[in-house]
Amino acid sequence: MFGQIPAQVSEANRMNLVSSSSGRINAKTGHMTFYNPVYEHKGNTLSADSGYIYENEIKQQFFEAFGNVVITQPSGTVIYSDYLHYDAAVQLAKLTKNVRLVDRNSVLTTNFLTYNMRSKIGTYTGGGRIVTQSDTITSRNAFYFENTGDAYFRHKVIVRNPSVKVYTDSMRYNSISKDTYFYGPTNIKGNQQENLYTERGVYNTATGIANFNKNNLYTEGSRFLKGDSLHYEREFGIGKAFRNVVFVDTLDKFYAYGGKGEYHQGEESILMTDKPFIITVVQNDSDSIATDSTAVRPPIIGKEGKEDKKEKKQEEKKLALDNDNLESKAKNIDEGSTLTIKPEPKIDSVFMTADTLYSRMILAKEYRPLDLKLDRNGGQMLEEDEQDYGDDEISGDELVDTKTNVTGKTESESVGNTVQQKQKANKTTSESTPKQTQKQSINNNGEGRHHIEKTLKADSVLRQRAVVPIAGHADSAINKALKIAQQPNINDGQNDSTQQALSDTSRTRIVKAYYNVRLFKSDLQAVADSVYYGMQDSMFRFMGRPMIWAKDSQISADTIFMQIVNQKMDNALLKENAFMVNALSDSTKFNQLKGRKITAFFANNNIERLFVDGNAENLVFSENEKTKVITEMFHDRGGRIKVRMENRKIIDYITIKKVDQKVYPFAMVTQENEILPGFIWRPQDRPTSKEDLLNRKREIPKESNKQEDSKTLETKAEEIETVDQ
Repeated sequence: MFGQIPAQVSEANRMNLVSSSSGRINAKTGHMTFYNPVYEHKGNTLSADSGYIYENEIKQQFFEAFGNVVITQPSGTVIYSDYLHYDAAVQLAKLTKNVRLVDRNSVLTTNFLTYNMRSKIGTYTGGGRIVTQSDTITSRNAFYFENTGDAYFRHKVIVRNPSVKVYTDSMRYNSISKDTYFYGPTNIKGNQQENLYTERGVYNTATGIANFNKNNLYTEGSRFLKGDSLHYEREFGIGKAFRNVVFVDTLDKFYAYGGKGEYHQGEESILMTDKPFIITVVQNDSDSIATDSTAVRPPIIGKEGKEDKKEKKQEEKKLALDNDNLESKAKNIDEGSTLTIKPEPKIDSVFMTADTLYSRMILAKEYRPLDLKLDRNGGQMLEEDEQDYGDDEISGDELVDTKTNVTGKTESESVGNTVQQKQKANKTTSESTPKQTQKQSINNNGEGRHHIEKTLKADSVLRQRAVVPIAGHADSAINKALKIAQQPNINDGQNDSTQQALSDTSRTRIVKAYYNVRLFKSDLQAVADSVYYGMQDSMFRFMGRPMIWAKDSQISADTIFMQIVNQKMDNALLKENAFMVNALSDSTKFNQLKGRKITAFFANNNIERLFVDGNAENLVFSENEKTKVITEMFHDRGGRIKVRMENRKIIDYITIKKVDQKVYPFAMVTQENEILPGFIWRPQDRPTSKEDLLNRKREIPKESNKQEDSKTLETKAEEIETVDQ
């Protein structure tokens, strides 16, 4: 009894011949070769044009099959090849040439496949492909797990479907869920120039949803989005980045940082939150506003000081000598050589942050540049009831109503055309229950074998040409993009705030910042409730208790407009309750300039002309140059104060219409007359560094707390959207 048990077990493991058309015995080997045999083993059916079984010394069976090999499993999986070596003891099949494995979800083709029929795991190492209803995957090596639908691919892995092409060296793919898992540098290229890069993450080829968590980067044309984590939805064109987020647009020199960023591909917009800040590259305009513009000290009326004349002559003499030296240098230059007269512009950066930063691209023809009707000659004065200060000096300026229209909200572009994937049905997937007739019609067809050889050869060429990214691509790409964005465009022409002839496809960028806006530049700082910026006319609009500081000067108004031309400050408009304050060295007295509006024009990054309109007032303290002791206070009032400056010095000061000018000895200065109505001085709100910019918000005055609390977030959002009110 005990001796018969091993024989019974061994018999159960043996292959059984079901049928054959004929057979022949090899006299030398003793092997019985059957033609068109069909064998059964543990529920599996194995057939071929011919084949024979042989045993080793321990009675293990081996099956050699030749031509039109077909293995059919109980699960419905069918494997085709030209040659089969089968180890019955371990149920291991080695299939060679024109191998095709067809299961319920995919078709695998290769020239050499090792397949374990017990564990249902297949391996190829000489190149192959897997085709599902939506995806085609080719690689050098692969491990296929039929039970779970998982496949692991290595070396030159390429995934293709109607929406994307994936290039990587290490990937896991599930043919049921269509999830692809990446374990190394990977590029996922879309049809709209978009590319997803990661070194670890998952992407679903059916839904187009990606979740990456190592060295991630999204690119689309000139735009780059990087973050520690990246979520992407291809159907809606939405990319979300989290932690250490960087967004760069190299085309318009725009880049931003934050803790969270959301990019919309359709409208080309970026929404940044969690301590976001943007950087605008400008030419260094040091001392541009800090020209003591708030300390406008007028010269003695009708006279010019001797010191002023002396300094002016010295400057003119120096300028003439510089010109002579320049001309002599130009004459001594050899032919063919060049002389760089214009120095390279110094570069500075403007940092701006807020609770929320939003930027998008719009059609340039839909952008409405501001028409502030600014005139470097002052233009027409405001029409209003002036206070009569005394002398009535008639001005030749005409009166005009200065209501202006500013840019409003532009409708968003429609987003989100659903991506529809249309795939032709794979003829081989219908072969889940093959019969002998199916075997003959499919495998005896030379054209089918030729097709497999052709596709495998094409896949080999495709893998050779494929460019698989290398580690660190995200950092190198974003650093290169930042380098490009940090190089400002220096144009010879000037910006034009009026609408020019633009093509239907020309686009421009707008930036909106709202809730607790702070701005920092090496020589200029600002705060406001909201800011709107249009790149087409390079105009900043500061709204909601805006304040600007430059050196010892503070500027405030209901609304402040600042325009940059060729990366340089060009003009500024302080509208309604305009006020400029300049602190003296002892910080106890302040020079002040106020009016209904103040207009400033700049040249060579310095104030060239200044116009104060509407109950204009100028209050200036004079100091002894040697002792630095205040000696007197000058108070000037009128309908308009006009100031011309050169090299940061006043060369012309005029007060017109209802002029009232008084000089007070310092002994007669009192607390009542040393400040102008509406005076405010808040150095505590001023950002002191880039770090301070991000970590501290300005204080909200107690009297405005109730008003702020009464406003909903929706109402505040409407304020920044409707900038024309």
